[in-house]
Amino acid sequence: MILTTPDGHLYYELRGAGPLVVLLGAPMDADAFAPLADLLAEDHTVLTTDPRGINRSRLADPDRDSTPEQRAGDLARLIEHVDAGPAAVLASSGGAVSTLACAQAFPERLHTVVAHEPPLLEFLPTEQDRARAREATEDMITTYLAGDVRGGWVKFLANAGIQLPAEVVDQLLPATPQARADDRYQYEHMIRPTTYWKPDLAALAGGPEIVIGIGEESGGQFCERTSNGLAAALDRRPAKFPGGHVGFVEDPPAFAERLREVLRDRASVGDRR
Repeated sequence: MILTTPDGHLYYELRGAGPLVVLLGAPMDADAFAPLADLLAEDHTVLTTDPRGINRSRLADPDRDSTPEQRAGDLARLIEHVDAGPAAVLASSGGAVSTLACAQAFPERLHTVVAHEPPLLEFLPTEQDRARAREATEDMITTYLAGDVRGGWVKFLANAGIQLPAEVVDQLLPATPQARADDRYQYEHMIRPTTYWKPDLAALAGGPEIVIGIGEESGGQFCERTSNGLAAALDRRPAKFPGGHVGFVEDPPAFAERLREVLRDRASVGDRR
């Protein structure tokens, strides 16, 4: 399905019936969440989408950056369009940043945010860590945009603290024209605005329920460190989820079970207020 926006259109999918749950990534598109969405659709309305500028969500100006604020507006617009909110959102990586921005700007659209491993370098432990991360990010982007796609990915994984065999790295490289376009869009227009974003902690504290999710196998990685830092800044205890940074892809049934537990716990907290 397609929703027309002032600067392009958004591709989205709906499954199931019941309370609304949104599954959101950036740059991951709707396809990555399909197995998890199918499981949750047993008793939820599940909304998935391609983020702006990625795959089937097209922009009138494809050279425009994709910021958390813009993606927050997209999310709020989609929730209003399907008329089933307010929503619970399970958001991964850059999608978690989008959803935190939505919680700030459109808190009425959401009741629970499960922000799984948002890559916000502002929440690394020290200024030295943050400066090193900015330098590594700029080097990675420069390498990629100079034409060394594999080199950019190697640096991306090194910056993330993810160690993979060389043959697995090769499998990550984009193999189709659309995948190559999406990959370049991520490096050129998404990584900086997403990882450099600074949330308004007071606004987040006064908005919907926020749970910071961390993969059980993400210990020591960049996103585990940023997520712990954000959780501490919000005075929240992180919730552990199966797998690593993409645990919802690695083991959808286990991830769905854990997500249901977290949402039930949040609902119970809300009922007691």
